[in-house]
Amino acid sequence: MKPTLIIMVKEPHPGRVKTRLGRDIGMTAAAWWFRHQTRQLIRRMQDPRWHVVLAVAPDTQGLQSRVWPKHLIRWPQGCGNLGDRMARILGQVVRGPACVIGADVPGIRRHHIAEAFRTLGAHDAVFGPAPDGGYWLIGLKHPRRQPPKLFKDVRWSSEHALADTKATMPGYRIAEIATLRDVDDVTDLTMT
Repeated sequence: MKPTLIIMVKEPHPGRVKTRLGRDIGMTAAAWWFRHQTRQLIRRMQDPRWHVVLAVAPDTQGLQSRVWPKHLIRWPQGCGNLGDRMARILGQVVRGPACVIGADVPGIRRHHIAEAFRTLGAHDAVFGPAPDGGYWLIGLKHPRRQPPKLFKDVRWSSEHALADTKATMPGYRIAEIATLRDVDDVTDLTMT
């Protein structure tokens, strides 16, 4: 039984992706960066130790997109905030542990994902923290048995996102792996 790695992706259209970065470098340049970053990440993350699934947005356009590799399974993210979408996607995993990552983290390597899945052997949940108080990875040992309030009242895009998410998992054995930086603005881009 292989674990599942879910990569959250959006169609890389100017003004729809990386808008904070786009305010710094231009919307077209930000979309170009995201498209190439995502393509490299998907290539790096394919590994025989786990299944890779793309969680796509917008739903219809993402499912039909020619941007992403045809051979990978695609699931629509659906509507709602980031927590609603991640909970829905994690709930689709039939069996085995699952991890969700964002596509805007240039530093992710296979050894990070392998470490996350190993960590889930002795923990219920694992996070890959980000320096800004958020996280680049969340993994659940039993994704179909989520806490009932998972991701409720999380202050997304804030320094509280990780702490708020952990607070929605009472009684869970939680671990953390490497801290990696996601790219939100030009400062993050120059630090990667």
